[in-house]
Amino acid sequence: MSYQVLARKWRPRSFAALVGQEHVVRALTHALEQRRLHHAYLFTGTRGVGKTTLARILAKALNCETGITAAPCDKCAACVEIDAGRFVDLIEVDAATNTKVDEMRQLLESAVYSPTRGRFKVYVIDEVHMLSTSAFNAMLKTLEEPPEHIKFILATTDPQKIPVTVLSRCLQFNLKQMPPAAIAGHLQHIVSEEGVRADPGGLRLLAAAARGSMRDALSLLDQAVAYSAGEVTEAAVRGMLGAVDQGYLFDLADALAAGDAARALGIADAMETRSLSLDAALAELANLLHRVALAQVAPDALDAQLADRGRIAALAGRADPETVQLFYQIAIHGRRDLPLAPDEYAGFTMALMRMLAFTPAAVPEGAPTAAPAAAGGAAAPAPAAGRTGALGEWPALVGALKLSGAARQLAERSEFVAFADNVVELCLPPDAKALGEKIYVDKLKAALGAHLGAPVGLTVRVGATRGGSVAAIQEGERRARQDQAAASIQSDAFVRDLVEQFDGTVVDSSIKPAS
Repeated sequence: MSYQVLARKWRPRSFAALVGQEHVVRALTHALEQRRLHHAYLFTGTRGVGKTTLARILAKALNCETGITAAPCDKCAACVEIDAGRFVDLIEVDAATNTKVDEMRQLLESAVYSPTRGRFKVYVIDEVHMLSTSAFNAMLKTLEEPPEHIKFILATTDPQKIPVTVLSRCLQFNLKQMPPAAIAGHLQHIVSEEGVRADPGGLRLLAAAARGSMRDALSLLDQAVAYSAGEVTEAAVRGMLGAVDQGYLFDLADALAAGDAARALGIADAMETRSLSLDAALAELANLLHRVALAQVAPDALDAQLADRGRIAALAGRADPETVQLFYQIAIHGRRDLPLAPDEYAGFTMALMRMLAFTPAAVPEGAPTAAPAAAGGAAAPAPAAGRTGALGEWPALVGALKLSGAARQLAERSEFVAFADNVVELCLPPDAKALGEKIYVDKLKAALGAHLGAPVGLTVRVGATRGGSVAAIQEGERRARQDQAAASIQSDAFVRDLVEQFDGTVVDSSIKPAS
């Protein structure tokens, strides 16, 4: 007998066998028991969550020879034929390949005829959002006033593309992505029934890789059984998926928490040598940091069966919560920026160095720190050069920020004072005090965080400055160009002759330097 893949063999054939969709099962069960049957149902959700499976179970519930029931017998001819995909009154249509209006009209022409064998003629239209506008219009009349013997079950992964005129005529059920714990539990049941040896760690990895899809999880389980020669271990699944070994991640998190750049980059080099996916590494690092944050805030929320619970608790005790949150944010932003990096290794290591740069203990030695307040409460301003430690030159940084209006004026009129403990301190001259309102400060703070890939604090004080702001530097450069242009005019021989012969005067305000 030929082998049947697990995704087909273990496809649910009853409402009770469905995993993770209890809210939909409950509603349909009550409707069937009370005979409150609608003529059109719409199931939405991502791939592999059970939309078509649920449609077939509903078709059995409507046509079971024992009567309309929420628990089909699975023994009568109707149930057996529906499970086998050969029930004459169950018409399944793939809208992705039948998008045209003529095909829809041809399909609906048979709707007026009574069922051949069943109680209802059931039309299951998969990926219904792929139908053309004309095809939707052709279906609309039948959907609005269908014969008593017709039931429509529509399924889609993209309900936003379905016309509202169709949506308003359907009962809508949104199928949820299945949580990893539910998927792992179902996989454990399957391997037990199949006689396959599997450890919980390997099944958890498969559940996480399925991204909420039970069908994907079963396909991955099939692959893992073949890959591991019948013994699904965590190490085998990691090798199959190309997943990053947790040891690398814990070592990396330890190095980052300790501010050990050499060790962190050494671990990155080892991962690169093994050709591990560094994008997956950032994702796994973010996942680890999430668990560390849980251990710090709500230890009871961690899975009690987690194999690395002890290492997570130890890491939670060494790293302060603010640093964990910062690392998590940088890891998330690092994944977003990875396609823009010169290569994956460069993007990965830059994310690590960004974590180290923004850790308070990792501020470079000699970087400016907050100065004591001057007389009268004004902060002592920074040197005009505007150096910002890990941040680079302040004028160049301001030029790269995505700002406009008053928020940009705030950045340009402010003078850099210090960058310490992940907080940027600026000084604003008294004549620009109005720019220090909270709304403009918040916009500048958000722009700094977006540009740097991690949140930063921002303090703006009003006080005397020394000409280190972008606006002051630009004004100084403008005056220098103006003075140079005026000196050039005054020293020109032809201009001097004109002044002497005609008793003329050079109007300085009319002199414009070359752009």
